[in-house]
Amino acid sequence: MAEILIPNCSLGVPSNLLRLKPISSLKRGIPSSIAWKSAFCELKESSVFRTRSFRAQRGGIQAAATSSSVAEDDAKGAKEPMSIDNLRRFIDLNVGKWNGSFYQFDARGNLLQTVSTKLSASSYGEDELISLIQTLYIKQPPSYDEEPEWVEYKIKETNMFTVDKYQQIGFFPRERAFSLRYLTAGMLETIIRAGVLGEDDTGEEFPKNLKIPSKWPSVVCENCLYSLKNNTRARAFHIMDPKGILEMFIVFVEEKGNEEPVIASCNSEISDLPNRITPWLGRWEGHSVTKRSGVYGSTITEADTVAILKMDDKCNLIQDITSTPGGSNITTNVHWTGTISNNLITFDGGFQLTLLPGRMYMGCPCNIGNNVAKSQSFHLEFCWMESPEKRQRLVRTYDVEGQAVSSTYFYEIKV
Repeated sequence: MAEILIPNCSLGVPSNLLRLKPISSLKRGIPSSIAWKSAFCELKESSVFRTRSFRAQRGGIQAAATSSSVAEDDAKGAKEPMSIDNLRRFIDLNVGKWNGSFYQFDARGNLLQTVSTKLSASSYGEDELISLIQTLYIKQPPSYDEEPEWVEYKIKETNMFTVDKYQQIGFFPRERAFSLRYLTAGMLETIIRAGVLGEDDTGEEFPKNLKIPSKWPSVVCENCLYSLKNNTRARAFHIMDPKGILEMFIVFVEEKGNEEPVIASCNSEISDLPNRITPWLGRWEGHSVTKRSGVYGSTITEADTVAILKMDDKCNLIQDITSTPGGSNITTNVHWTGTISNNLITFDGGFQLTLLPGRMYMGCPCNIGNNVAKSQSFHLEFCWMESPEKRQRLVRTYDVEGQAVSSTYFYEIKV
């Protein structure tokens, strides 16, 4: 996944970090009010990423301790023979013909490109051999007087082998949400770079004036949320450059078996500040479910949550997130202050939110390289407010060895 986060170092890793030892233990918690774990640094060589681990130093936000041990969680997960069933449910959720659009945004949330897409997903095999096959069709710009061409790209199969080894899926069957981690740049190389954002033999970009992702991204993560009302879904990608700095966002908005859906007001013209931030302000109450990554998907914890976002008289943003695990009277609070500039909210903890059209936002650290240098981990977040009163959030958390250890789904109502 991650590769050269810090430049001018042997294999992309500072020499002082190479001497540090790994930590294998994990701490429980909710990603939005989490016990921050240590960061990771992974390297890529010949399209294969190698992982290096680092000694953890406790930093960031420490959540309240829980009574159940990690060993108990691991034992619980091992006793749940749900792997094949979860994989089958994941495949059933994705199977079908999806029509949609691909939106590319820069790191500040400005729309760069919109392209029509079609996705065909089917399955074959049974039990342990069941697999998901997906083919993406991308509409190419017409040349001269010719009709537009749909170019076909095969996506890596999903099966019992790939789902844990390469993709480390975080799946919520009931909530219809999932996260995927990409260990290689395959998605970029075969779909985005060669397809929508392909380059010709002379190295010129096509289409012109479009930002091309780095050939060796440090992080590529997909978060998918399904509509609460219909068969529409949004698949959002965080893409970090080799130094660990956010490079771009990609969002696929797709609907099963119908005409392509469109993100509301999805254009480069952004309304003025009060209208853009207003939908997110207020008090949001809900529930969260955190699951261990992997096809077994054992639940780590559930919690009742309250998220408050408000603006003071100096136009500074203040965010408070409170989490109370089920069966516990211990409440954890996370307090952040931040500033907003156009589409970008920057919090004092080194975390940023980028507001996107269609009442979406995506969150990530301002610089993953800094997290690595400080031996701190991070999380990536995608939020979709499908209606003014309801929203879903999906948070992906990584551990000290660069593994996507957990995913957390939030369902919240504005009160």
